[in-house]
Amino acid sequence: MQNETIVIIDFGGQYNQLIARRVREANVYCEVVPYSKTVDEIKALNPKGIIFTGGPNSVFDDDAPKVDSQVFELGIPILGICYGAQLMSMSLGGVVHHADTREYGVTDITLDTTGVLFDGIADKNQCLMSHTDKVYSLPDGFRVVAKTEDCPMAAFENAEKGFYGVQFHPEVNHTPFGKDMIKNFLYNVCKLSGDWTMSDYAKNYIEFAKNKIGDKKVLCALSGGVDSSVAAVLLYKAIGKQLTCIFVDHGLLRKDEGDQVEDIFTNQFDMNLVRVNCEDRFLDKLAGVSDPETKRKIIGEEFIRVFEQEAKKIGTVDYLVQGTIYPDVIESGAGDASVIKSHHNVGGLPDYVDFKEIIEPLRSLFKDEVRQLGMELGIPEYLVWRQPFPGPGLAIRCIGEITKDRLEILKDADAIFREEISRAGLDREINQYFAVLTNMRSVGVMGDERTYDYTIALRGVTTTDFMTGEWARIPYDILDIVSRRIVNEVSHVNRIVYDITSKPPATIEWE
Repeated sequence: MQNETIVIIDFGGQYNQLIARRVREANVYCEVVPYSKTVDEIKALNPKGIIFTGGPNSVFDDDAPKVDSQVFELGIPILGICYGAQLMSMSLGGVVHHADTREYGVTDITLDTTGVLFDGIADKNQCLMSHTDKVYSLPDGFRVVAKTEDCPMAAFENAEKGFYGVQFHPEVNHTPFGKDMIKNFLYNVCKLSGDWTMSDYAKNYIEFAKNKIGDKKVLCALSGGVDSSVAAVLLYKAIGKQLTCIFVDHGLLRKDEGDQVEDIFTNQFDMNLVRVNCEDRFLDKLAGVSDPETKRKIIGEEFIRVFEQEAKKIGTVDYLVQGTIYPDVIESGAGDASVIKSHHNVGGLPDYVDFKEIIEPLRSLFKDEVRQLGMELGIPEYLVWRQPFPGPGLAIRCIGEITKDRLEILKDADAIFREEISRAGLDREINQYFAVLTNMRSVGVMGDERTYDYTIALRGVTTTDFMTGEWARIPYDILDIVSRRIVNEVSHVNRIVYDITSKPPATIEWE
């Protein structure tokens, strides 16, 4: 599957995934690669344009990340952002120093709109600045195309060579013209056609999978989450009954979720689905356990054991499907400047199933693209837009020991919260929302009787990347409805609280 490609060279900036998403949103395919890539490796990707990301270093430090200087000789347009702009300037003969006045936050900026980069954009604007260094002298052939009060070279260009540098961050929402600027680079500078769509991706991948797999057998571990569901349906569209999905229902899913998954994949798509109901097995293993990390390890280990047992009943399969998506790959280390965390979907092949090769049909897609693909494949909207859900499930939203009774309390309360958020039309505006059963009990009065029951905490977060997040400003009248319903309809709950802590300092989940 060949698409016009933009290569994003990663220098370790915090917004690098967001740059890639902005490019993809413009219907252009891109790949994030480490700065250590050689020029020959970059050429092999056949890029139509290159973007240098930001980064935490100073370009004149001895150990600062650099790029192969021959990249400037490829005749390919380059856009440098923040550190990337400073690196471009210094590499081509400009001067970069520590700034006398640092710029952080939203800043007024004046743009020269006579060039292609800011074409169609208002000249008086705002942008997000985040830098302690700045360009003091431009290389030969460059001119200034934007300035702020404290940064007279906030953007610069060599239009003849197709080189552009911006000190600000166009990829963030705080730079309102940023998306248009990136589109100008893609379409006006790189002359791209925009050939990256999920409808084409579905058609091309289905054809690719048919040819690759032939008449061989494929196995998929289906969690019921968005990624594994879309991966499974995409493969099913290609090979039909040659695909078998094993759905391990550990009893830690949201209310009625197991039945919904089974209904969709067996009734709507007529897929080979093996549902393993093993709630009691998992609860027995979790009995008396309160530590969240221990919970995670127990659930992960037991999931593997159950999947292994069911896979052995099927026998040897040729391919194993994983729902790896592109952020998993990037976060697991596109380079030593961008290692965020390791993902179980990336890195070594599982040794507990007899198979020949792993298939990762979503490996090049971001989450929003996975959802678009799911809609293209005809997966019901409520599953495609299902809330992100942690691998250990409700085990880490049930604080303290997990019992069947406590799980039922949490499932009922969470279902009410999700139902009311959806009814209010906020289910797309709030990126993640859920209930938490705390291990705290407090005194209450219901009727004329004293109660001593659990407190439910509600959590709602808005975010673009889940690396940071703001607590969601849910209207008081909706919170009031949710609170009343939970207390009235869910036994053993007499108090509701709302978490108004952003990330950081908190995390999105409680455990």
